[in-house]
Amino acid sequence: MNIISAFVVAGVLVFIIMKWLDYYTRHGEAVTVPVVEDMTLAQGLKQLKQNGLEGVVSDSIYVRDREGGIILDVNPPAGSKVKEGRTIYITINTNNIPLVSLPDVIDNSSARQARALMSATGFKLTENELIPGERDWVYGVKYNDRELLLGEKVPIGATLTLMVGSGEKELPEDSLELDTDSLGNELSEVEPNEKANDTQTVHEDWF
Repeated sequence: MNIISAFVVAGVLVFIIMKWLDYYTRHGEAVTVPVVEDMTLAQGLKQLKQNGLEGVVSDSIYVRDREGGIILDVNPPAGSKVKEGRTIYITINTNNIPLVSLPDVIDNSSARQARALMSATGFKLTENELIPGERDWVYGVKYNDRELLLGEKVPIGATLTLMVGSGEKELPEDSLELDTDSLGNELSEVEPNEKANDTQTVHEDWF
């Protein structure tokens, strides 16, 4: 009888433990992660809560063609079966456009190399602005008609203009002044000779 009683007690204990584990782990109970992509964060959190889930923002990235502040992705993904009360990790599209440093192209690369590097970095480019200097050499970069400094940070995806040499050399101002002075001196030297010739002609006509 003692052996039978021990088996009965052990069986009851196992049954109770299994029932407790089922309750603790919510065995057989699952909810579906709803679709919250493209919703605002407030809307998405509300939708998750209505389905018995908790939402937490775990990351934010910038997608230029998407509205700022909306939900881009969730983990586990929408449609997954999870336990009620599960935490869903959310990735949103940031409202702030990130800034990136200007690549090292100023006085360091050709126009072709600079355009390739700038495009790869995510910038847009207008037609090159030609300035006096070595042909196809990049002398500067402009953003909103303002010349940028090397390493200066600008919004990613901004439209920039490369200042590229046209191949023409600009004459120094000193050389222009020198040419003007020499021309004036030549004229002043010529005038007395011309006056002397006019006087000599008058005397010859008198005779």
